[in-house]
Amino acid sequence: MTDPISDFLTRLRNASKARLEECVMPHSQLKEGLAAILKAEGYVLDHSNGTDKLGHKALVVKMKYVDNAPAITGLTRVSSPGRRLYFGYTEIPRVLNGLGISILSTSKGLMKDADCRRNKAGGELVCNIW
Repeated sequence: MTDPISDFLTRLRNASKARLEECVMPHSQLKEGLAAILKAEGYVLDHSNGTDKLGHKALVVKMKYVDNAPAITGLTRVSSPGRRLYFGYTEIPRVLNGLGISILSTSKGLMKDADCRRNKAGGELVCNIW
């Protein structure tokens, strides 16, 4: 797998469109940080660590639905392994004019766009969620 973050986002996108209760994927600290931000922003219900069928460490994300519609309507990977995009805190683009969030990887850890502006921290724009 060349891009585990794209795989994480694709699994979430597919699970929400298929109306699955939970989504299981290989575990990493970065994916767990992304899931924690999604939980804090109300896009998913919960996330936990578990094991898959082969006994490997896995991340289990419980999907959230509002009035039988997925809470996640869109996910896009912005920065990729072949094209890294970095922004200063004043240059971070707004997602749907503030209705969505951007997640950035900064020197202070993973942060959503509003926290980056507040803490004056720029970094690599990982993904946009709305």
